[in-house]
Amino acid sequence: MRLRVFLGAFGAPGHAFPMLALGARLAQRGHYVIFETWERWRPYVQSAGMEFVPAMEFAPFPTGAAPLKPYEAVVHATGPTRRVLVAHAPHVVVHDVLTLAPALAAELEGIPCATLIPHLYPVAARGLPPYSIGARRPRTFLGAALWGSLDRVVEGGLRLGQLELNDTRRRVGLPPLNRLHGGLSEELCLVATYPQLEYPRRWPSGVEVVGPLRWDPPAPEPPQLPPGDGPLVVVAPSTSHDPELRLVQTAVEGLAHGAVRVLASLDRRPAGRGWHAGANVRLVNWLNYDDAMRDAAVVVCHAGHGTVVRALSHGVPVVAVPHSGDMAENAARVRWAGVGVRLPWRLLSSATLRLAVESVLEQHQRYATAARRVADWGRVHDPATRAAELVEALGGVGLRSRAALGTPPSAAQPDG
Repeated sequence: MRLRVFLGAFGAPGHAFPMLALGARLAQRGHYVIFETWERWRPYVQSAGMEFVPAMEFAPFPTGAAPLKPYEAVVHATGPTRRVLVAHAPHVVVHDVLTLAPALAAELEGIPCATLIPHLYPVAARGLPPYSIGARRPRTFLGAALWGSLDRVVEGGLRLGQLELNDTRRRVGLPPLNRLHGGLSEELCLVATYPQLEYPRRWPSGVEVVGPLRWDPPAPEPPQLPPGDGPLVVVAPSTSHDPELRLVQTAVEGLAHGAVRVLASLDRRPAGRGWHAGANVRLVNWLNYDDAMRDAAVVVCHAGHGTVVRALSHGVPVVAVPHSGDMAENAARVRWAGVGVRLPWRLLSSATLRLAVESVLEQHQRYATAARRVADWGRVHDPATRAAELVEALGGVGLRSRAALGTPPSAAQPDG
């Protein structure tokens, strides 16, 4: 059963790469895959055997240089995406959680649609803290009750988002939705994280935790490690936050001349003036994390989801220094799962970072054992294949629907 599958993803690496992993696996399994994302990923999409379609590019949050608000961007993007769907007549659509235009276009065309969530599941359950604030799961019934008392406050914020989404739906010709998380598919949500990082809960129908979907661009030669035989600390900064490289600078200052070796990525940004890296520190312009983390004892990062799961896939404990966005939530799960420690961004200094790294190394067996359990799960399970199978099952519904209608792929025409 060869399906036509349409994928749409926001162009930031943390969103485009998981969708690339899914698309590459679907293409390997013999399906015709169309991938709509940012132009910078065209060569990788095509080399993986998919057809590339350029997506409208916009910032997730409006700025002076990019003033377009997210929902306004969705309205602008839905029409072009719908025309692509009409031209290709896919049996199933998969959209990234930040990319709603494909979901709305699929609904307009009556095509089954799935959501890919490339991080933790963002919908809180009763008794759990609100998502993204970085609070840990309560240990007592009283704690759960206290969090439950905030449900109405959280719902009020979600209602505002629901109003914005329904206004967007009205503008593209769709009826309003009554549910609060209308941007997530009710048919299938693929949660691409380790189940060990998810709090125990009753999962809604259609939500599947498949494991991290990992893809990376071709890597340069593995970096030369710092000299010596001390524990290797890999500093892996965020690709989209902390442009001044404060985390890297703090690590250089706090860990230089110590008993550890430090390998830090500058993520293609220039090192600041006045940095004094010791002989045990090596700074590289760009780092393939798989190569670096195989030999690491600790990974220091901003707690971006992709970096956290990459470290855990190698059984390496994490020092999480969350910067913004969902990083506080990821850091809380790192601590809850026992795979590392959390250092709040406001407390970051050379002394506190050194103490955090030392605390992990002093209890390394404890943290590494928990991290290796996560890595062992990843070796037994194949997230990309599992996600592809679920998309195939949903796509089979679309295939049967088209067959029942007897509609040739090019019969429908877009509005306007």
